[in-house]
Amino acid sequence: MAESNVVPACGPLSVLSEEERMFQAMAREFAAKEIAPHVAQMDREGAFDHALLERLFAQGFMGIAAPEACGGSGGTFFLAILAIEEFSRVDASAGVVIDVQNTLMNNALQRWGTEAQQQKFLPRLVRDTLGAYALSEPSAGSDAFALATRAREDGNHFVLTGRKLWITNAMEAGLFIVFANLKPEAGYRGITAFLIERGAPGFTVGKKEDKLGIRASSTCELILEDCRVPKENVLGEAGKGYKVAMETLNEGRIGIAAQMVGVAGGALEHAVRYAQERKQFGKAIAEFQAIQFQLARLATEVEAARLMAYNAARLKDARQPFLKEAAMAKYFCSQVAERVASECLEIYGGYGFTRDYPAEKYLRDSKIGKIYEGTSFMQLQTIAKSVLGE
Repeated sequence: MAESNVVPACGPLSVLSEEERMFQAMAREFAAKEIAPHVAQMDREGAFDHALLERLFAQGFMGIAAPEACGGSGGTFFLAILAIEEFSRVDASAGVVIDVQNTLMNNALQRWGTEAQQQKFLPRLVRDTLGAYALSEPSAGSDAFALATRAREDGNHFVLTGRKLWITNAMEAGLFIVFANLKPEAGYRGITAFLIERGAPGFTVGKKEDKLGIRASSTCELILEDCRVPKENVLGEAGKGYKVAMETLNEGRIGIAAQMVGVAGGALEHAVRYAQERKQFGKAIAEFQAIQFQLARLATEVEAARLMAYNAARLKDARQPFLKEAAMAKYFCSQVAERVASECLEIYGGYGFTRDYPAEKYLRDSKIGKIYEGTSFMQLQTIAKSVLGE
């Protein structure tokens, strides 16, 4: 019988199929050759290289799991997770650019979009249009029920008014999924998702934030002043926006977990190389048991985090329940990334505290993992509900 390229459901999580190994190798090579040369400059300037973004589209990384009929690769969710991890090993900003596109934008359109919406927008998201997912507001972060952005009907349009904050990829995006409350008196049952194209009347991309980490990934405010959106641009049904948001974010959290695994893994790889090169007292510091044990412990934590992210992704592809596992993965992987990046910086000593070496950037990039797409406290709340059987 011919050997299958598909890893059995009961097989080891870290054993990849032939297709997955080839894709992982391709993503790793792309990250090393195409992303790595631009990392320092993009971080310094706080801007993503436009030519690099074009290459991400050209190589198919913006539509990994999108249907082939729309120009996508028709791959699995797990392949997207592999790419996010590999890119984040080199640059977390590149990791989050493809993360938002694959796990939020494309995913939401594939799951909730009408056939007309998918035919209109998915080919663009796969080919040349970056997307942004606009849920957060100044007073509505973890408390998504508190959305202040309003929508009202006006003939064949909805008119949106409000302000969004902390929107990833907003500076470069051409398509936005924006959440607004159509019936505030109905609470979260009035929240509705809208597809808004850049340049729509009354829609403006505002201030770009000057951030600690993932600096090349733009984070901006959005301003909606009587923004007119055609009724056919409602994503899902009117009043179902909260369901769209939460179920999409549940899957997106696995992407953040993979990003943090990549950050931790990249930091560790640099620290291992440095420990083998740096000499003190006549020998490489990697020969000292204290450093050996530190690296061994960090490697164990990175592997545990990777297995949690992979497990959640495998469950999603297998159409098995994964809510708890996704929350656990995001929580644990973000904890591990910050801890590993911090200790790897210490292995560099004083050099690690300077921007001439990569350690400080990994530490800066790691911090966001505990914050976006649901803070660590929100993940713990989700996990607790599952543990307590609610």
